[in-house]
Amino acid sequence: MEERLARRMRSISPSLTLAVSAKAKAMKAAGEDVINFGVGEPDFNTPEHIVEAAIEALEKGHTKYTASSGLPELRRAICEKFRRDNGLEYEPSQIIVSNGAKHSIFNVCFALINEGDEVIIPAPYWLTYPEVVKVCGGVPVYIHAKKKAGFKITPEQLKSAITPKTKLFIFNSPCNPTGAVYSQEEIRALAKVCEEAGIFVLSDEIYEKLVYGNVQPFSFAACSDKMKDLTITVNGVSKTYAMTGWRIGYLAAPKDVAKAIDSFQSHATSNANSIAQYAALKALNSPEAAVEEMVARFARRRIAMVERISDMKDVYCIIPDGAFYMMLVVSSCYGKKFGKKKITDSVSFADCLLDAAKVAVVPGVSFGADDCVRLSYSLSMRDMLEGLERIDAFIQSLE
Repeated sequence: MEERLARRMRSISPSLTLAVSAKAKAMKAAGEDVINFGVGEPDFNTPEHIVEAAIEALEKGHTKYTASSGLPELRRAICEKFRRDNGLEYEPSQIIVSNGAKHSIFNVCFALINEGDEVIIPAPYWLTYPEVVKVCGGVPVYIHAKKKAGFKITPEQLKSAITPKTKLFIFNSPCNPTGAVYSQEEIRALAKVCEEAGIFVLSDEIYEKLVYGNVQPFSFAACSDKMKDLTITVNGVSKTYAMTGWRIGYLAAPKDVAKAIDSFQSHATSNANSIAQYAALKALNSPEAAVEEMVARFARRRIAMVERISDMKDVYCIIPDGAFYMMLVVSSCYGKKFGKKKITDSVSFADCLLDAAKVAVVPGVSFGADDCVRLSYSLSMRDMLEGLERIDAFIQSLE
């Protein structure tokens, strides 16, 4: 009997992030007092002026198909965003609006990767990257970033990972899950390696505006004209404008790549939601006071989380410079027991923590870092501090 499912489906691993979130929500629905550090979205409402723009679009009847690549005026606004924020010049034909940044990432991989092509991914990584690569027939090749380097890879590591089969390098700064932000100098050094090898770069810049202190983001495509022709930049409105559920992402690409992606998307999904596109247009064309306030609140939570973790025994964190995540190194707890359960890895640590303390975290194995768990600080200060107290008490209870 023939297999019922395509072979490509064997390569996909279920999302532990969603699994943890689902279990936490089920426990909460059952009346348990669960604090969830697994959430990957801002806990703020979409700013009112953006919501009003969507309502206006509905009232005006903007509920029809748009061009598969997005509203022309939205693509022009995205071009202006790249010019203003990143010093990059694009034509609207080089912009593709999709159903979230995740959709844009899939489009890039589908358009570039042939069967057996190698794709370099720094670890820790966002758990979707390798799954998309595998579905598209590619082979993930991991470079492990060292903690002492702030979870950043070096040009030497990148160069040593490149082979004749290398097609693409996936780069994410600010990074999910580590919060690492590469400096302009560090990005230029990595870009030089990519230029010399002639490999494409998918630069995921979805957390671009969520940086703290004096840290400044820098776009990979801004390194040189040659690098711009090898780079596809992915971004979106989900994180910056608290619009995760609106599902609007976008990419900027060389003309031939953008044309291919537009053709594919026209058959796969057609256009992204028309109402959400009008909301995104408003977001990009408005002052960013609400964004600045959100970032300021994240910054305060970040400092509070670092300070509380610094008081804990047996665990530590690498201080993040961006996004709203932190990797908590918990490997010193492995080999200990909670009751009759032995903690052997990040999954068993997270399971025991949820059962014992009603605190949800994401196992680091999902991100290629089994000695860690990921904490998000996209929850209220009160819940965050209470959750950290519970984590500390749980760790001290282990035998």
